[in-house]
Amino acid sequence: METIGFIDALKYPFNRPKRLLYALWMLVPVIGWLALFGYVVRIANEFIEGKYEELPQLHFTDDLTFGVSMFLKSLPFYIVYIALITGITMLDEDIANILGLLIGFFVLPVLNVNFYRKQTVGSYFDFGKLGYVMDNIGDYIVMMLKQYAISIIFLVISIVLVGIPALYVTSMIFAANFYGRFIEEQEVQVL
Repeated sequence: METIGFIDALKYPFNRPKRLLYALWMLVPVIGWLALFGYVVRIANEFIEGKYEELPQLHFTDDLTFGVSMFLKSLPFYIVYIALITGITMLDEDIANILGLLIGFFVLPVLNVNFYRKQTVGSYFDFGKLGYVMDNIGDYIVMMLKQYAISIIFLVISIVLVGIPALYVTSMIFAANFYGRFIEEQEVQVL
């Protein structure tokens, strides 16, 4: 699998611009959010597989069911994560802030994509995937800088509202590409 280019990532949400209207489901509390969560997980899996042609179609009922399932499966990890950060904050707020930044940069993107791919509670706790980050640290840092850059660009164009759905659907584009190139390909080679 090849690395997705920055320009291709910028163009991705606009390959089928009408499908950006799916983001209007954000206005429907809980049900809309969960349907969009399921949809974004499907998109992330397409990114892992190298599919960047266009936004897929939203299948509301299927994506809602999938989103609910994925949300429930993610709860154990986030309960542990919040408890850990809260506990450290009680001891030393500065250390908790630094740790939160490091986890947010080096740990969560890979574990999120691993969870999206494997779709099991245990996949969120598969800290062995972090070895791929350390083995490919240069590529990983470049990937994260690209992810931040695209997020900033879409935040700026959120002024005209188009950036909001574009930001939402590309929130994991580079992390999923990294996962597909360095984790999934290497695991397939091992088998």
